[in-house]
Amino acid sequence: MLDPFISGFWQVLAWPAFGYLLIGITVGFFVGLLPGLGGLATLALMLPFSYTIKQPVEAFCFLLGMLAVTGTTGDITSILFGIPGEGSSAALILDGYPMSKKGEAGRALGAAITSSVVGATIGAFSLAISIPIMRPLVLLFGSPELFIIAIMGITFIGTLSGPSLVKGLLAGGIGLMLAAIGVDPQTGALRYTFGSLYLWDRLDIIPVTVGLFAIPEIVDLAVRGTSISEKPKEKLTGVMEGVKDTFRHFWLVMRCSLIGVYFGVLPVLGANVAQWMAYGHAVQGLKDRTQAGKGVIEGVLGPGAANNSTRGGDLIPTVAFGIPGSGAMALLLGALLIVGLQPGPEMLKTRLDVTFAMVWILIIANLIVAAVCFLILNQLAALTFIRGGLLIPFLLLLVFIGSFTANNSLNDLVVTLIFGVMGYYMVLQGWPRPPLILGLILGKIAENYLWISTAAYGAKWLVFPSVISLIVLTVVIIAYPTIKERRGKAKYERPDDVM
Repeated sequence: MLDPFISGFWQVLAWPAFGYLLIGITVGFFVGLLPGLGGLATLALMLPFSYTIKQPVEAFCFLLGMLAVTGTTGDITSILFGIPGEGSSAALILDGYPMSKKGEAGRALGAAITSSVVGATIGAFSLAISIPIMRPLVLLFGSPELFIIAIMGITFIGTLSGPSLVKGLLAGGIGLMLAAIGVDPQTGALRYTFGSLYLWDRLDIIPVTVGLFAIPEIVDLAVRGTSISEKPKEKLTGVMEGVKDTFRHFWLVMRCSLIGVYFGVLPVLGANVAQWMAYGHAVQGLKDRTQAGKGVIEGVLGPGAANNSTRGGDLIPTVAFGIPGSGAMALLLGALLIVGLQPGPEMLKTRLDVTFAMVWILIIANLIVAAVCFLILNQLAALTFIRGGLLIPFLLLLVFIGSFTANNSLNDLVVTLIFGVMGYYMVLQGWPRPPLILGLILGKIAENYLWISTAAYGAKWLVFPSVISLIVLTVVIIAYPTIKERRGKAKYERPDDVM
């Protein structure tokens, strides 16, 4: 395997492949910064250009190079403005934006970009070494297990999203209810559409996420009448501190990267779910969990690593088995066929150099975009010191452009405003927003797996050992924070022994 590994590297650096890579990185850089457009939509727009590119490596330098960097630059918008540049960057808002408010935007950006590079590298090498390993691991989970994992993900975030366990779980339940809107995929019945044709296709995640997270922060910025950073402008520092944070918490970054790889491999789940799982894992290890969401660096490092490592995970089933791990991978699968490659075992035997070229594209693209970002980070961080009155019109423009370009529908703007009001109310009342978003994302997935499980096994799947184990784990996840809190209170209230 060494020869195709080296050959793939030189093919990426050869001309004109490297030129296509630079073009793809440039497009992906700006797409990631703009909320709402997203890597998937841009990939769909750019896919026709692959017809004119004859060599497979050149085509993937352009397409995969563009897709590889959108997550990294999406993190920048999430941290600086509290507006998710990408759907897979929403979790960065929870602690990244509060760091910007505290004048630590440079540190948050340094940590996010460095952890993204580490995550992308781990994801790329996972693609290189784990194809023969991951197949039995993927086949180990059927539809019953994937249904329980979806429910477990909502409860996991619900228990870690604030001091109130009940509010966290209820917010996840509201997300599941919202996911039921639209046409029932099994029976074709309409559910909660209220006569609106727009709601037939369910609520789109982009306008909901942008409204729920961005609008409340813009309102807060207007009410405060200051800049995003609440501290006076000083010499911008902290970028290198963020880089050091990545290596101080290197094992956390490694674990979250592997979480991203695994959720990339699992069908349908991908980066949108992996980022929340990684965030939950990151803040679970905090000594004081009440600090989660108030600007802790672990809350930036975890999702920053996971959302980039999923790219490598997504490619594993796509290349090895011809099964796309996400919507973006479905388009890349089409690109494989366009350039004359047949994914599956045959491709791994005859064109292994192309597979390894994809590994190098992921690594090189992220290294280049990280280098560019570090050159301009201080200038980007300076935006957090601009007076809010000057920023708010620009931020609102970004919000509505991002919402509209999701589906090119004015109805998305209405959804953004509705969820903006809802998000502001949730902030005022102390309700966590991440469980609602995760419930909306996982609701459709959980419903499909529930129907498949019931159709295939009836009620028997409920007594599968793997399902029982996952249910027990879910109960433990819900119960553990409550038990720990009660033990802490009992210990605090118990009077000291008198000698």
